[in-house]
Amino acid sequence: MKKYQFGIYIGRFQPLHLGHLQTIKLALEQTEQLILILGSDRIAPDIKNPWSSEERIKMIQSCLTADELKRIYFLPIRDWLYSDNLWLAAVQQKVFEITQGNPKIVVLGHRKDTSSYYLDLFPQWHYLETGLYQALNSTDIRRIYFEGKDSSYRQFLPLGVAQFLDTFQKSDRYSTLCKEYQFVQAYQKAWATAPYPPIFVTTDAVVVQSGHVLVVRRKAMPGLGLIALPGGFVRQDETLIEGMLRELKEETRLKVPLPVLRGSIVENHVFDNPGRSLRGRTITHAYFLQLKAGELPVVKGSDDAEKAWWMSLADLYAHEDQIYEDHFQIIQHFVSKI
Repeated sequence: MKKYQFGIYIGRFQPLHLGHLQTIKLALEQTEQLILILGSDRIAPDIKNPWSSEERIKMIQSCLTADELKRIYFLPIRDWLYSDNLWLAAVQQKVFEITQGNPKIVVLGHRKDTSSYYLDLFPQWHYLETGLYQALNSTDIRRIYFEGKDSSYRQFLPLGVAQFLDTFQKSDRYSTLCKEYQFVQAYQKAWATAPYPPIFVTTDAVVVQSGHVLVVRRKAMPGLGLIALPGGFVRQDETLIEGMLRELKEETRLKVPLPVLRGSIVENHVFDNPGRSLRGRTITHAYFLQLKAGELPVVKGSDDAEKAWWMSLADLYAHEDQIYEDHFQIIQHFVSKI
């Protein structure tokens, strides 16, 4: 008999490296069954989260034996950037469905920095510190991988994962992500000489009418081709509301008079998760505009938007994995109150 009935190991595994695999092997030594929680489920692909949950599961499966896989549950979980409680509720619910309240549960992990704070959110379960394996981290592996200069990243990966990444390099998505990586590096380099680390301020418009939200398709990096809210950077000579209305009009050509739009603002909220944008520290002020029910106004993509259209809320949830940065969570914050 193992010491614990269930082990829980939480990670993004972007990609799974030898340190992750060592922890999985340790967990299987200590527990009868292992629940692998894959964070950042249904995130639009970017250089931080290049691979879907399904792809990450395939990578992990390629590293384990058939007998080991029989003891593992794969549990993809969405991120909740602005509510630890909602994330915890999702984890607790899914774990209970598997464990049925069994108390012999241990969480395995390593407290490497402030990003590991989630390990302290489970006082009801035991904790096992796993240590750091050869100072490996997925961030460095992705950097080498998307720089595309050599294949030295392979030495840090199990064979099955290395082979998966070799195949992935031949895909269009890899080419797109390499371009995005280069864009982000150049963007950050341009601000590297500033006397202080820059903080960018943007606005976003969440315009809702008759069960539809106004969205655009981005035609610029980062997030080229992804679904997004109309919005952008605030100019030095305008207020936040003026910036929001300007971007809304520029990107969608929304056929609603400005006074009506101003009068339709029912709420605003600041979204400031430090990691919400790959470009750097970006704080957005989002405004919720509720238009009266009726025929949807004409819109047309313009400026930074390839296309603008009214998306039903049902379609929004179906296309969650194609939505830019945290815009899905911004929309969800407001529409949950309608």
